Amino acid sequence: MEATRIVLVALVLVACGGRPPVPKRGVVEGDLGAWKFRRFQGPLLDIEVWVEGNKAEAYTASYVTDGAEKRGRVEEKDIVNVFVTRYEREDGVVRETVRLVRRLAAEKGYRVDEGKIGGARALTVVGDGEAWVIWPSKRYVVKVGGRGRADVPKAMVEKYADRYPSQLPGGALEGPLPPGPTPPVKKETKEPYDSNNPKPDLDNYDPKKVQIPDKKDDTEDKPPEKSPEAAPEEPKKKKKKKSSKKK
Repeated sequence: MEATRIVLVALVLVACGGRPPVPKRGVVEGDLGAWKFRRFQGPLLDIEVWVEGNKAEAYTASYVTDGAEKRGRVEEKDIVNVFVTRYEREDGVVRETVRLVRRLAAEKGYRVDEGKIGGARALTVVGDGEAWVIWPSKRYVVKVGGRGRADVPKAMVEKYADRYPSQLPGGALEGPLPPGPTPPVKKETKEPYDSNNPKPDLDNYDPKKVQIPDKKDDTEDKPPEKSPEAAPEEPKKKKKKKSSKKK
């Protein structure tokens, strides 16, 4: 009954022009138009957009074109994968998404573009035999695409953008990074005092109160060195003891 009520609420929202709800497990586990749902994975801890201090987990879904299933042969270009990463908080999600895409363009040689796709402002990443569309949405990051593709179907982007409205600001690739939380300052921890192996406190060092002992001349305690050319000393002969017996 509960599942039926949720479905009815979702249908009412769509009929009234509202957005469909965010799926419980991140991705849509059902057919989306001509794209047929085939596989779900999650939750995954291998996060692509890493936000320090903001825990996250990812969910994935794979979809296949109706035409590929009818002909009985599925190729890479017939598959679209969707990754949805869910964070504990919104802090830093937009900023780190933009930072990741900029790094892909600068270090990995991907072609990156910014624009509206399927009604959502998003970032397109193409290169190395794959194509993706990625955008942040509050405490989520959505990534749609796959390998063996030259582009990403707009219809698939639109289906997910309805559930995850984009929060990507205009000019994200060229302007300053979007604002984010200030990373916490890490305090340096001092090692506990060890009486057997004390270490000097350089921060509180007072040269007026510390006396450094005079450097000892090491040559005083060392025996004189022998010249390598000197002849070796002959062993001393033992003296014979006189016999105390009288003849």
